[in-house]
Amino acid sequence: MVGRVSTTLAPTPAPTAPPATPRRRTRILALPEARWALAATVAFLLGLALDLTGAPVWTYGPLYAVAYVTGGWEPALEGLRALREKTLDVDLLMIVAALGAAAIGQVLDGALLIVIFATSGALEALATARTADSVRGLLDLAPTTATRVTDDGDGEETVPTADLTVGDTLLIRPGERVGADGRVLDGTSEADEATITGEPLPVVKRPGDEVFAGTLNGAGALRVRVERDPADSVIARIVTLVEEASRTKAPTQLFIERIEQRYAVGMVLATLAVFGVPLLFGENLTDALLRAMTFMIVASPCAVVLATMPPLLSAIANAGRHGVLVKSAVAMERLGEIDTTALDKTGTLTEGAPEVTDVRPLPDSGLDEDALLALAAAAEHPSEHPLARAVVAAARARGLALAPAEDFTATPGRGVAATVAGHTVTVGRADADSDATVVEVTRDGRPVGTLALTDRLRAEAPATTAALTALTGTAPVLLTGDHAGAAARVAEATGLTDVRSGLLPEGKVDAVRGLQDSGRKVLFVGDGVNDAPALAAAHSGIAMGRAGSDLALETADAVIVRDELTTVPAVVRLSRAARRLVVQNLVIAGVFITGLVLWDLIGHLPLPLGVAGHEGSTVLVGLNGLRLLRESAWSQDR
Repeated sequence: MVGRVSTTLAPTPAPTAPPATPRRRTRILALPEARWALAATVAFLLGLALDLTGAPVWTYGPLYAVAYVTGGWEPALEGLRALREKTLDVDLLMIVAALGAAAIGQVLDGALLIVIFATSGALEALATARTADSVRGLLDLAPTTATRVTDDGDGEETVPTADLTVGDTLLIRPGERVGADGRVLDGTSEADEATITGEPLPVVKRPGDEVFAGTLNGAGALRVRVERDPADSVIARIVTLVEEASRTKAPTQLFIERIEQRYAVGMVLATLAVFGVPLLFGENLTDALLRAMTFMIVASPCAVVLATMPPLLSAIANAGRHGVLVKSAVAMERLGEIDTTALDKTGTLTEGAPEVTDVRPLPDSGLDEDALLALAAAAEHPSEHPLARAVVAAARARGLALAPAEDFTATPGRGVAATVAGHTVTVGRADADSDATVVEVTRDGRPVGTLALTDRLRAEAPATTAALTALTGTAPVLLTGDHAGAAARVAEATGLTDVRSGLLPEGKVDAVRGLQDSGRKVLFVGDGVNDAPALAAAHSGIAMGRAGSDLALETADAVIVRDELTTVPAVVRLSRAARRLVVQNLVIAGVFITGLVLWDLIGHLPLPLGVAGHEGSTVLVGLNGLRLLRESAWSQDR
């Protein structure tokens, strides 16, 4: 057990946290795609308002023209680039369809189509930029310079961390970030490793212990031997893992692009055939052109686009009202596909903050629980350590009066000492075989009791794990960087049986990939920087928003803004409902498009009737998708 801490030590100032690095975040309007989309949307809405109120065509016509030009500029350029590479994509097809609609008087239809595509392109560009921002920002955790001890051991020099090599000795002062992965040679301190392991409490570091680049040193000085090249540090590997996991989604994108190419080519060939074949059989040019333009309109995939988007966007809006930010329609759809859940512990199932859970005075101490807690809190009151704050908070919660502390001292890795009511009181960590952090309290050199502190379990955690089990048919897997005892305690409280503890970030990624290699589609829920690679590797990822790291928030597909854990199964249910409506809408759209196309090819489809059928199907699928805006869509058990 920790013995008495000498009161003759000079007070150790609390480490000052380094200034926060400015967050690298691309502004939305810094993206040209977003500027074009905004201009097109504003022009379209202004034109639509004038059009619907019966204003003269010269007032809204130019606004529609602006929407065509600004919104169609980027897709047109992409289409032309594709043509130069001897390919054809849907972007160019949509531009042609919009111009075709305008050519036969359906200017509003064409402008709406342009705005939809411009907006989707802007959102895609923003998502890409924000992901790049978050990965670059992660590198800011690691310092750019480090203090290296010279070969003779007597001098120091400041060097770029990129120049460090294995075998170098670093001096890590109180409050500094560790410059490289290595092992402690000399000194005792505590390190905040939450960014790497998810461990909520500072970890004691003594000679022989491993330290990680980017972690924050506590109040003691350390000498550390570099054991990994900076390019191979845990932080650097996290960046690599996030980038690699993000690239694993590329095959799906390639599949979509192949479908787009085939559809675009087929659409162009079909339109040309509809125009050219009647000419060969003597139909006049005007009638043939009208038939071809009608075909272009009724075969346009507007209804298909709206078949997919309204249910997903309605689900996103509904989730947003309940504190869940789902980043895109694709992310919402993927949430409904999951059949396995993996959960982080610290900050996800637990609140990530210690609390006093047990107060045990020794029988011969003459103290009851309140007296022991008040004595410990009085000694801890001047400290800024997380454990100290938890002890003081527990005493205040019981309404206990705290005596003033004098001659306060703190020893890194051991505890604090102070004079309280004329007695020398120490509070320090005890070596205990327990799943909790145990601190021992002594008075005048004699032990008087212990306090146990644990990471507080979220009240809704058991109900959430039960709901996820019912949804997927399999109990969630617990993945944590914390020690086995703490993991077992949380698993027992939440009914989980598959528990994997002591995992570094790559260990969580390996676990997620192992589940997915067995045919599972995994939803991972986490909050820290150490969770970001697993969030990226999983089929779908959800981050806890209130205390989540920037990288986790950017990497995840969805963010729980208010940290209400019960929203996880709720948003999965909502996503499944949205996917069912998408299927319904695709069937409706397919029936309408097929019927109208056959009518135009086999018979004679009047243009107004073709436009009415096309727009009618679009409105129908849109209204069907809006059903998910209802409150019952969130709360209904499915």
